[in-house]
This record gives sequence, C-alpha cells and structure tokens, in this order.
Amino acid sequence: MKHIIILGDGMADHQVASLGNKTLLQYARPEYMNQLAREGRTGRLITVPEGFPPGSEVANTSILGYDLNKVYEGRGPLEAASIGYDMADDDMAIRCNIITLADGKIITHNGGNLETADADVLIQYLNKHLANERVKFITGIQYRHLLVIKGGSKHIVCNPPHDHPNEEWRPLLVKAEENAPVEDGRMTAQETADLINELILKSQDLLAQHPYNVEKAAKGERQANSIWPWSGGYRPSMQTLMQQYPQIKSGAVISAVDLIQGIGRYAGLRIIKVPGATGLANTNYEGKAQAAIDALRQDDFVFVHVEATDEAGHDGDIDLKLKAIDYLDKRLIKPILEAIQQMDEPVCMAVLPDHPTPVELRIHVNEPVPFIIWYRGITPDDVQQYDEESCVSGGYGLLRLNEFMNELMKIE
Repeated sequence: MKHIIILGDGMADHQVASLGNKTLLQYARPEYMNQLAREGRTGRLITVPEGFPPGSEVANTSILGYDLNKVYEGRGPLEAASIGYDMADDDMAIRCNIITLADGKIITHNGGNLETADADVLIQYLNKHLANERVKFITGIQYRHLLVIKGGSKHIVCNPPHDHPNEEWRPLLVKAEENAPVEDGRMTAQETADLINELILKSQDLLAQHPYNVEKAAKGERQANSIWPWSGGYRPSMQTLMQQYPQIKSGAVISAVDLIQGIGRYAGLRIIKVPGATGLANTNYEGKAQAAIDALRQDDFVFVHVEATDEAGHDGDIDLKLKAIDYLDKRLIKPILEAIQQMDEPVCMAVLPDHPTPVELRIHVNEPVPFIIWYRGITPDDVQQYDEESCVSGGYGLLRLNEFMNELMKIE
C-alpha cells in the first residue's frame, strides 16, 4: 500500500454568521472531499502538543509523526534547509518576514503579497547595509526569508506577525525569555533580542528609502517596509521518515512553501518543485496534482501541501478562502483520486488541514482538525460529509499527534 497525504493549510474554520452560521467547509460542500468522507473513515486530530504554538512548523511536523519535544527548533532551521543553507553548529537561524507597517501597526504579514524577485532586491539591499561577520540575510520565497545570527541565542520571545494583524508593533518587539540559560560560545538572550530589535528599526529606515517602496507609496499601495524575525532555533536532529516507519522506502514532498520543503528535507523526502506553484490561490493546482500522481508511481509516500487556504484565512477573505477550498477539491483532489482509482497498486489517501485559520480571527488557533482516510476496501463510517462538525462522529474518534501517522502506517 502506498500513502498520500493532501494537506490544506489552515483550511479548517469556525462558523460564520454571514454564511448561515456554517463553517467554510460546510458552506463550500466540496464534492470530492465529501465523496472521500462517505466512502472512507473520518475523525479529528490534535496536531499541536501542549506548550507549543499552533504554527504550521509545529502542526505539519507533528502530522508526520515526529515528537516535537525531541526535534522542534522553530521555523528558521527548517527554512534554512529548504533554501539550501547548511547551518553551522553556532548558527541561530530565524524566519524573517518582510511585512507592511502603517500608522504604528502591523497591516499585513506578507509585505503586500511581495513577489520573490522584488524581495530578493530588498534582501540584498539589507545585506549591503546591515550584514556583518555576525549577521546575514538570505533570500527565501515571496515574503518569507531567513536571518542568520552567528552565536545567537534561541531563548527569545517573538511574535509571529500573522498572529497580530492591525495591532501596534512596538509592544510586539523581541524579548528575552525569563530565566533564559547562558550557553557557552553564544550571546545572551537579551543581547540577541536587542540585536534583532535594532535590525528591525534600522530596516524600517532603510526600506522606506528604497525605490521599490518609494514607488509603492506614490501609488498608495502597501509597502514592504520592515523586517520581522520570529521562530528561531539551532540545527535540528531528526530521523528520516524511512527510519521512523520501515513501511516507507522512499517519499516525496510537494509544496510551494520553503518551511514545508525544509521539513521534507530533514524527513528524507525528495523535494518536488512545481512550476507556477505560488503558495496563493493562483497556484498551479493541476501541476501539483500531476507531480503527485507521478510521484506515486515512484515513491511509497507523498506529502502534498497547499498554502492558499491559510493565506486567505490570514487575509480575512471569506470569498477567497471558499474559492481556495473549491480549487483544492476540484483541481487537486479530483485528478489525484481519479488516477489512484486506475492504479494497479493500492493507494491510501488522507486529507486534512494542519490547524484552523478562521477568516474572522485571521490567526492560527489550537483546535482539533477534521481528517479523512480513504482507500479501496476500507469499511466506511457513518459520516456523510467532510467538515469540522461532521467528523466529530467519525470512526477514528479523536487522535493525538503521532497517532494519525501511526494509524496511516498500519494500512498495508
């Protein structure tokens, strides 16, 4: 039995009054997800361990069966792996958004939907003026980049910008953890926090002067006018999925997001980059579907990640999130399901989000997510549609953390 997980980032949601007090999945009535729910078995999954933030780096790593208490080092090191930056033992790598500030508040976490080519120009500009033997910026994808601090401490408190839309930014600056340990050969936590905050302030002065933002300001458009580092850590130590699950001989990950590619790299998965995959609702769904179908012919395990539903949730855009759910259903799940049904070797398919990103909150929340497991010959439960409420009655009940992957790997 081969296995494929299709993950709609942030797809789960809350009831919305303007949708008749339905969740977005209930309102959208996704045809193929509902078919899988009728023909398969469902349940709910707790994806975030106690004490961890409900971020995609936590939830996706947990879904893949890892113990976060043993492997978690934040987003920065995972994105370093995706970018191809080989961390030294004394590096502290931290995710570095380019964001939009206005009137003293965080307006958007994505710099006005910054494109990678424009972002690279800004990152190189920041390196020219701010980089030194201790500090350097590395270009990632779109608004998501990397700050590496030689000898930096990970024991700092950062605020993810997507969790604080329309909030004043100054109270959200980096702080040292209380009673942070002092580590040999590294800066103290307070020194690291002070350095990062200094870089944030200097970046604002520099970016405001850059021609890219001068032109944006003249047009009345959102500027990419500040860096915002968060979720730092040291080089992680992770077993591959093949070491954790002998059933998996080879695997692949398909995602437009560098974070997910980084998790995949540490997990020993082959990284498949699809032309036109953007991480937004305009992503190349058909290309990702075909890449997944091709990968299933080669690999035992395929992880397909779609970011669009999460981005729409952070933007608070109900119509866009509904459209992203529909695209995921019809343009990705449908062709993969039809191809699987024609394959000689059986394939087990799972569909789920990593966490909810409710459109009316615009942030990640730590709540169980609904999931489906389907394969030819599975004994279905009584659930008839896929949504947050229906799956409460699912045959798998409520699973926690690595129990999901363990259940999936039992299906042989």
